Amino acid sequence: MKTDQSQCPTQGRCTLVGAGPGDPELLTIKALKAIQAATVLFVDDLVNPAIVAFAQPSVRIVYVGKRGGCKSTPQAFIEKLMVMAAKEGDNVVRLKGGDPFIFGRGGEEIEALRAAGIEVTVVNGITSGLAAMTSLNVPLTHREHAHGVVFVTGHAKPGDAGTDWALLATTAARAKLTLVIYMGVAGSQQIQNELLLGLSASTPVAIIQNASLPTQRHAVTTLGSLRTTIEQEGLHSPSVIVVGDVLQGLLALSATAASQQKQA
Repeated sequence: MKTDQSQCPTQGRCTLVGAGPGDPELLTIKALKAIQAATVLFVDDLVNPAIVAFAQPSVRIVYVGKRGGCKSTPQAFIEKLMVMAAKEGDNVVRLKGGDPFIFGRGGEEIEALRAAGIEVTVVNGITSGLAAMTSLNVPLTHREHAHGVVFVTGHAKPGDAGTDWALLATTAARAKLTLVIYMGVAGSQQIQNELLLGLSASTPVAIIQNASLPTQRHAVTTLGSLRTTIEQEGLHSPSVIVVGDVLQGLLALSATAASQQKQA
C-alpha cells in the first residue's frame, strides 16, 4: 500500500537554548535567532518573560516548570512532549535558564531526542555562577588565588548520596579551586558543616540571589558564618553560593564598609 507523502508532515527539529541568568541583554545572538524561529517553546520557570517575548506572536508556548523546592513537570513528560512536537513538524525550542549543559538536564533531553530520531542543536547560555561573580566584579579564577573552578550542585537526585563535601573541600584547599554551588541554599547547613572539614572557617563566601536581574541581592561572609548569613539576610533560591579565596578582596571591602557604618 502506497502512502501519500504529501499528507505526512515533515519532521521538525529541536534546539536546546540557554536563556542565560535572566538579563535579556546577556542572550547570545544565536539564542535570539533560535527563539525567533521557534514554532513551539518549552519554557522553564526561571526564564525571564522578557526573553520569551522575543518569540513570534504565532508561537505556541508550553510552560514546563523546573524550580527547586516546588512542584515540577516530570522530566520524562517534558521529553515526551518535545518528541511529539518535533515529529508533528514543529521547530521546537527548549528554553532553559542558564546553560542547557550546566545543571540544565540538557544531557538527558538530548539522549531522549536522539533516541527518537530527532535532530538536535544546542545553543549555550551564560551560566548563573559566572554571571553572579561577574556582577560583583570578581573572577572565578585568579593566578594568585584560584587555579580552577568547580561547578557543583547542592541538590542531589532522590536516592543519590550527593556530593562528598568533605572530600571536595580538601581537594579545593590543596588545588586552590573556587567552588560554585548551585541549588545549595536549602542544604547550606550540611554543606557548611562538611566543607569545614577541609576548609578554614575564615574562607570567603558569597551568596548571590537572582543574579543579573534588577532584584539581585548578595551577601559576603565567611564559610563559618554561611548558614547564619543566609538566615539573617533572608536569602533564598534561586541563589548561587561561591566559596574561595578569589573573594578575599570583596570580603575585606565588605568588612570595611560594615565597620564604617557602625561608626557612623
